[in-house]
Amino acid sequence: ATSRGKELRLTLTPLASGESLHLVFRFGMSGSFRLCPAAELPRHAHLRFLTGEIPPRALCFVDARRFGSWRMGDAWQPDRGPCVLTEYQAFRENVLKNLEDKAFDKPICEALLNQKFFNGIGNYLRAEILYRLKIPPFEKARTVLEALKDQKQERRKKRSSLTLSKKLKLMRENPDILELCHTVPMEVVAGEKNLLNPDDSDNYAAFKSWLQCYLVPGMSCLRDHNGRTVWFQGEPGPMAPKGQKPHKKHTQLKADHQSLTPKVTRRTSKGRPRAAANPPKSSKKKEEEEEKEADGPRKGRARGRKKVTAAVALSEPQAKRRLRASTRRGKGEAGSP
Repeated sequence: ATSRGKELRLTLTPLASGESLHLVFRFGMSGSFRLCPAAELPRHAHLRFLTGEIPPRALCFVDARRFGSWRMGDAWQPDRGPCVLTEYQAFRENVLKNLEDKAFDKPICEALLNQKFFNGIGNYLRAEILYRLKIPPFEKARTVLEALKDQKQERRKKRSSLTLSKKLKLMRENPDILELCHTVPMEVVAGEKNLLNPDDSDNYAAFKSWLQCYLVPGMSCLRDHNGRTVWFQGEPGPMAPKGQKPHKKHTQLKADHQSLTPKVTRRTSKGRPRAAANPPKSSKKKEEEEEKEADGPRKGRARGRKKVTAAVALSEPQAKRRLRASTRRGKGEAGSP
């Protein structure tokens, strides 16, 4: 298997004579490979390669959302630029020599998702990169990237007398946005665990603890012009979509979840111990009694509401006459019509 940006090329070589088979995958948001027994296939295993052993196993391409895709052949997608991980120098040059392209008329957060120039950067990576440099996500991309040319000249002057180790240290301490496009995803790749495996709770917890901005409580978010949510801290920038206000979506979701949690009333909490103390009953008899109990209070409350409503509807003289008639009936006297 060979990767380049957001693509993976899988080469299958036959054990006997024959030509190799190539497939190029795009994983979408959640596509992944799993090796499992052929008799226990996971859900959404849309492509399966079976082994020749007994019992056979299956290498499955699993994609619940069906955003991923694959095609036969070994050619990479032609409209994707150099990989931010494996072709860093070519990636950097491709960006800086094409700053006149209309792609850089857009906000920097949207330009970072353009695979023609930033092959390998996705939604969570753009948030982490911009957050570390405190760059507003809706600053114009060309404004942000053109500044790198001036910074490069200044760096050359400062580093001319430095040793190689000091130059590397200075780069680590003061990276620019293109350097972070390489080093931030490298942190994920070089992690001791597979930080992006959502099926392993420990691994996914490690990934969430690694995040500094994306989905982090207290951060703001907005939808960009393509409808993708971008997470950030501080001001959004001059090119932010009109009609939207930054909001802290993650913390609000937590608050909403708590407000929707039903509260236990005294009546409910008192009823539970009595129900637990009763001996078990047959399911049919129990259902009949529960239906009676459920219907009884509702009917009683309904009758009570009708009485109150009728009393309110009566005029004051009528109410007094009703009261006198009720008193006489209680004493055994015949009430007046």
